[in-house]
Amino acid sequence: MIETRLAALGERLVVKNLMELYQHDFSEIDGTDLGEDGRYGYYDLDYFWIHPNWSAYVIVVEGKWAGFALINNEVHIQGNTLAIVEFFVVRKYRRQGVGKLAAKAIMDANPGSWEIRVLEQNLDASRFWTGLLDKLWPAKYSEALLNDERWHGPVFSVDTQL
Repeated sequence: MIETRLAALGERLVVKNLMELYQHDFSEIDGTDLGEDGRYGYYDLDYFWIHPNWSAYVIVVEGKWAGFALINNEVHIQGNTLAIVEFFVVRKYRRQGVGKLAAKAIMDANPGSWEIRVLEQNLDASRFWTGLLDKLWPAKYSEALLNDERWHGPVFSVDTQL
């Protein structure tokens, strides 16, 4: 059973720990080094519990932590209203449909005009989002390539409203 739900405040440390795994994976792409304390850190993680338009979700498989997603309303393309800022599934659960089910659950729970930004070098993420959007909303999504001071890379947009 796959459960995707809003992360409770008491689960903030779980998301913080999962974020370290995510950033470790990501360091191959963005070249980020560990801080002096041996962690990557994420500067504004607390906002996802205190800002009214930001949310953290946890992904749980058979009672085990499997990933997280962070969403907010900071978008780069006019007309979009929601953004998946970070999305992570631990390696054990990848390529098993966990990420697709979790992403769909989050987007279904928050119908709107979504934006998903992907680093240009992150080909796995581009394939994941293209496959998901093409399967679930083939006529309702688009891809743009941004190259400005805010973002460099593909931006997927999809309207999940009925």
